[in-house]
Amino acid sequence: MSDGQKRDHAVAVVEPSAALAEPGGRTVPGPGGRAVAEPGGRAVPEPGRRAVSEPGRRAVTKPCTGTVREPTGEAVPKSRTGTAPELTGEAVPKSRTGTAPGPTAESAAQYGTRNTVVLLVFTAITNLADGVTKIALPLLATRASGSPGQVSAVSLALSLPWLLVALHVGVLVDRVDRRRLLWGADGLRLLALGALIQRAATDSITIPVLCTVGAVLGVAEVVALTAAAALVPALTPPESRERANAWIAGAETVCNEFCGPFVGGLLLAAGTGVALGATWVSYLTVSFVLLLLVGRFRAGRETAATAAPENGPDGAPGVPGGPDRGHDDRGSNSESVNKQIAIGLRYLWRQVLLRTMALILTALCACWGAWLALMPLFATDVMGVSPGEYGAILSALGIGGLVGALTVTWVNRLFGRRRVMFADLVGTFAMMVVPALTTNVWAVAAAAFAGGLGGTLWTVNSRTIGQRLVPDAMLGRYSAVSRLFSWGAMPIGAGLMGLLAEALGIRIAFALFAVSVAITVLPFLRVLTRPALAEVFAEQPA
Repeated sequence: MSDGQKRDHAVAVVEPSAALAEPGGRTVPGPGGRAVAEPGGRAVPEPGRRAVSEPGRRAVTKPCTGTVREPTGEAVPKSRTGTAPELTGEAVPKSRTGTAPGPTAESAAQYGTRNTVVLLVFTAITNLADGVTKIALPLLATRASGSPGQVSAVSLALSLPWLLVALHVGVLVDRVDRRRLLWGADGLRLLALGALIQRAATDSITIPVLCTVGAVLGVAEVVALTAAAALVPALTPPESRERANAWIAGAETVCNEFCGPFVGGLLLAAGTGVALGATWVSYLTVSFVLLLLVGRFRAGRETAATAAPENGPDGAPGVPGGPDRGHDDRGSNSESVNKQIAIGLRYLWRQVLLRTMALILTALCACWGAWLALMPLFATDVMGVSPGEYGAILSALGIGGLVGALTVTWVNRLFGRRRVMFADLVGTFAMMVVPALTTNVWAVAAAAFAGGLGGTLWTVNSRTIGQRLVPDAMLGRYSAVSRLFSWGAMPIGAGLMGLLAEALGIRIAFALFAVSVAITVLPFLRVLTRPALAEVFAEQPA
């Protein structure tokens, strides 16, 4: 009799109390008994049949019909024999984070465009309001005090929360409902600005008040940006994330770097109350906009198979696995915050691709911080440009970023993601080396345009890569750590640039930072290979 005939005639015999079938499909020996099966086989139903317990001693297999559903609520495709794939040994389709697709994937596919538009509107309005506050608070500080130290303290209060609370906020984003966190951030903004409006009405704005308001707004910004970044993968399907990231990056560039300061200046000219009141209304508006989002807003439960990935060739992410398989990475709320922070940091460090990207971005952001800190002095004292020409240089930086956001999808298809991301290294190198070689305003502006272009191209692609590799349960911590690395490097670069310029001269300082960019080329080429990126995006190397 052939093996196939044996399987067709086999009946799984189970002694009384021999085996208990768990819901997960495993057979566990019962008290005082054991599972008896055909020689060389397991006591499991044959393909296309299900086990039915009859009164007595044995389980009889019968044809299996109907739809099998996973705990997530999604129908699992059956094999050609009519059974769920896990009963026949076939692979159950899973997401890149290691879990079976559930209702979130279905809602993301159905409402992806709507969610993208809502997130775009939210990002545009909040960044516009943030841009207004970032120019309004320092200007109000100049009216309250003539001390440079006190005025700079207000600006520091706005940015310091990224260094102090970013990692803890990342844990919070991975523990609670992310849309509620966005509402909470807007609530903090409304309370802080409401108190400032009341102070402005009584003409009692002081430096301590501005520092307190700035710190609260800074914390709210950390919460909002981290939670919003973690929401993108849950609310948009994979094929739409690049577009969503591009639109969001473009909104951040236009509203925060261009429109925000410009509108803030106009509103302050109309009156302090007008500027603060318009900003307050903006934050209130986006709170209602968030009601239009459709999907899941709480971090999913993931296993540590994704927290300890086995990297493939050239640093490519391998199949989920590792010594912590089966452990719930998100953990319970009883786990300490520091432990969950450590889990997030370990994940980033073990993922060679993400770790290399984070370190390269740290070096590039340090260069950006150095350029922004010294360019005003270089433009006026060394280049001798007019205020209008200096404004053109800064505009070139922002225009390049906007062009990058508008063209990233097209250039990714045309040149490939690896070359497109490498453009950021080229652009940042140009930003630093051109001022070291020439004072021509057009050359410096062109280099600034290249830097802005490359910066947005990198931002969109790196966010998309992170969203495909990082488990949903860790996206908050990953986003917080990434921003901490990048944004924390900017003030460090600015301070180092000042020291080098004082000791060696401005042009040599620019040249040394250009060398630091050149150093990042080798790790980029070794780790961000075409096979590594192709595996991330499940496509063939091109």
